Amino acid sequence: MFRNRSSGILLHPTSLPSRFGIGDLGKEAYHFIDFLSESYQQVWQILPLGPTGYGNSPYLSYSALAGNPLLISPEKLLEDELLAQHDLDNLPDFPLDRVDYDLVIQTKIPLLKVAFENFKAQATKKKQKEFKEFCDRHTYWLDDYALFMAIKEDQNGASWHKWDEEIATRKSKAIEQWSDRLSDRILFHKFLQYEFFRQWTKLKKYANELGIKIFGDIPIYVAHDSVDVWSHRDIFRLDPKTGEPALMAGVPPDYFSETGQLWGNPVYDWKKLKKTKFQWWIKRIEGMLEYVDIMRIDHFRAFESFWGVPEGEETAMNGEWIEAPGEAFFTILKEKLGDDLPIVAEDLGVITPEVEALRDKFKFPGMKILQFAFDSDRANPFLPYNYVNRNCVVYTGTHDNNTTVGWFYERSPEEQARVTDYLGCVCPDGIHWSLIRLALGSVANLAVFPFQDVLGLGGNAKMNQPGTAEGNWSWRCRSEAFNQDVSGHLKYLIYLYGREPIKPISKDS
Repeated sequence: MFRNRSSGILLHPTSLPSRFGIGDLGKEAYHFIDFLSESYQQVWQILPLGPTGYGNSPYLSYSALAGNPLLISPEKLLEDELLAQHDLDNLPDFPLDRVDYDLVIQTKIPLLKVAFENFKAQATKKKQKEFKEFCDRHTYWLDDYALFMAIKEDQNGASWHKWDEEIATRKSKAIEQWSDRLSDRILFHKFLQYEFFRQWTKLKKYANELGIKIFGDIPIYVAHDSVDVWSHRDIFRLDPKTGEPALMAGVPPDYFSETGQLWGNPVYDWKKLKKTKFQWWIKRIEGMLEYVDIMRIDHFRAFESFWGVPEGEETAMNGEWIEAPGEAFFTILKEKLGDDLPIVAEDLGVITPEVEALRDKFKFPGMKILQFAFDSDRANPFLPYNYVNRNCVVYTGTHDNNTTVGWFYERSPEEQARVTDYLGCVCPDGIHWSLIRLALGSVANLAVFPFQDVLGLGGNAKMNQPGTAEGNWSWRCRSEAFNQDVSGHLKYLIYLYGREPIKPISKDS
């Protein structure tokens, strides 16, 4: 997959600057891509792009395939004459460094509704045709998604298993009645997806033309309160009476939590999925590959065996490992998509030889996290001299880690000394550049750094604190971060460690 040494930056679109309180797919996204190109970066890694619910986690989306409407750029809608300049006047004073999701929703959703009404009233025949073609092409997930979101709004946000039984269990008559009653709301949600994918497709094309691949993220599990579970109850382990997860996903106690992590997602009924030749999963990955070039499968180990926690448990401690048919699934996926599957395995946590064998059988790159490299002995697999081969992705840290600066200065003096002894010294530019250099100098084919590490930010800039439901996913950078000093330093290091593009591409070439 990664034929040459390369590097990239992890920055979720919500973290981009914009005057609308949240990053979006407008001019600052293009500005960031220019910054990547000028810095000799070849990969932009993002988190899942789906519409988020409570807690704003991109890993708990209402849909495995839909896009987040909050990422739609109002300025792009203005360019398309779906909004007028006066619609964008008198915006509230948004925080510059954090996303205030409640304020963003209060501001952007009314703008999107204005754009929708203008689209209905004035869309050209060409635009109407494009919209219809989009809806027809994505009907296998879009129809259910738009209906799901329309009903959810009508029910004041209640989870689908709290709806009236007839519609919760998708009786055909109920589907027909709700579809008729909420037809305009359904059309609105289809319009939002049309606009999201139209803007995203143009942005991705721009990145690809500059030699930058989009590295997406696919959570292995979907949220219980999602259209996927509502419309495919048969492939999830649910309580048949209540619709609640009968067996919940999570992980046992690990680096991040002494009681494990209880995510609450329903696990799959792999026996039923296997009987369908994994049709739902095949369509999910095919859909993802329409808008990313590479995908990281989050919690890859659950394809070999997963941690199942019975309904009613409050922590993940009382679960068990259950075998999953990962080899059968990836064999069929290769038959559908070809031998070189663009998949990176998130192989962190409790990894067994069986998980490693599954990863290696299909030649999926694994992950190496430098922040994990200094807390055991010299055999630590995250130390660069222990990397068995080049087919891996090395990170200073991920979205679930502290920033490198925050991580280092929260360590005890003895623990800090363990890091600096390995490095020989801390480079004058700071510990973050020391770890970036360590990643770049490793044999890993791809090195990726959270943008917070490139900027040398402290722990207050971390993206997520695993095991906590609130206060995450809100960090944002400012436009001035995409400057020539940072770009020039990155470019120098990329060249120094042999990770520059074979033929550097610029937007002017």
